[in-house]
Amino acid sequence: MNKIDVYSIDASKKGDILTPANFKEKLNLELLSQAIRVYGDRKHPGLNKTKTRGEVRISTRKIYRQKGTGFARHGAKSAPIFVGGGIAHGPTGIKRILTLSSKMRKKALAMALTAKLEDGDIIAVDSLKFFKKTKEVAKFIDKISKKLKKVNKITTFVVDQNPRDHFFLKNIKNASIKSFKNLNAYDVYYGGLILLDKGIFAKSERITKEKSQTPKSGKVTKK
Repeated sequence: MNKIDVYSIDASKKGDILTPANFKEKLNLELLSQAIRVYGDRKHPGLNKTKTRGEVRISTRKIYRQKGTGFARHGAKSAPIFVGGGIAHGPTGIKRILTLSSKMRKKALAMALTAKLEDGDIIAVDSLKFFKKTKEVAKFIDKISKKLKKVNKITTFVVDQNPRDHFFLKNIKNASIKSFKNLNAYDVYYGGLILLDKGIFAKSERITKEKSQTPKSGKVTKK
């Protein structure tokens, strides 16, 4: 059974905890790559738009007669061949939205977490709320990187509360804060060293127990 090492805020190892169910998923490269593509595509709005020859503000009059000039046949100045004319085959501002089903999203996230755990790029911190200053967090990351012998340019903090409550993490270079509730496969895969708040696991276990203890409502048949 996989375990995650737990470290205190002074970068000393306190122990380990068993991984929950969403850290144990067989790797499916096709699904994982599909999920990463979908999330990566959604990060770019793709709202660029160019004007066609029918949208540019320019005269639509034929520039000269069709025959007898010795020059090539042309129509209006709005044609894409002229400076100031419309753009042919440019971006339209209409984007095709890629989607994933909820089951695929959960599986892809579990695969990304499992792959990161196997590579040793996930650790748990006793409690991120004990950090009060950005300086303390920077020292912690430096100590952990040396201890784990990891050279990660990117660090991702995963918290169980609102990321805005951990404002002191924002000034860390190449660091990002993510809520565990909104975590996805893209954030994990490209997240570098993942630092999880230990409180996440207690919260996920409580939710799992509540779901298992909730009685299923039976169907009421009308006579």
